[in-house]
Amino acid sequence: MSVLMRLRVCLLMAFIALGACRPAVSAAQMDVIPGPELFIRIIKTTDTRDKGELQLWKRGADDKFALDRRFDICTWSGELGPKLKEGDGQSPEGFYFIKPSSLNPNSSYHLSFNLGFPNAYDRAHGRTGSFLMVHGDCVSIGCYAMTNAGIEEIYADVEAAFAGGQAFIRVHIFPFEMTAENLEAQRGHKNHDFWENLKTGWEWFERENQPPNVSVRDKTYIFSAQG
Repeated sequence: MSVLMRLRVCLLMAFIALGACRPAVSAAQMDVIPGPELFIRIIKTTDTRDKGELQLWKRGADDKFALDRRFDICTWSGELGPKLKEGDGQSPEGFYFIKPSSLNPNSSYHLSFNLGFPNAYDRAHGRTGSFLMVHGDCVSIGCYAMTNAGIEEIYADVEAAFAGGQAFIRVHIFPFEMTAENLEAQRGHKNHDFWENLKTGWEWFERENQPPNVSVRDKTYIFSAQG
């Protein structure tokens, strides 16, 4: 074999090896059209929907988020209040975010994305649990279950946001609309102080139309402007 032929063979083998090291990309992923940045807000119960709603907000040209669509939640489990431990059947409340790795197109529940429970606040309070999702199939043991048609729309917008370059999507989960009147009606409830902390994050978004950065200090959610 000539030196030139050997060189061609070596280059071909290197090219094949390089391709094998690249992550596989499905045809569906290649077809995703980049979309605007998203913010997701989940409200467990509202005045008109006993099982609440999932809201999709999209960032506009003015850098503010505007409500794009509402989806009825098919079901969630437990009662109003946070998830405390593995197996308690509670759907979580608090401030979470999802990344591209959170998505599962091969979910047993049609499509799903992992909320990332427990977050830093949950861990600071000794809360345990895993695989808390938003998914389809309309059944729940600690998750937020949507109709299959609903999760397909939500999932497509999440994929589009990631394709557009959004590194992570904030997901804020509340027991109810965090108005002063609604919170006052829960005075004396065991979770009142926790919900007061959540209300600060709710009010930030209502005021700014931008979700805040969320951190945890002294077992409390702390809110600040995005950098």
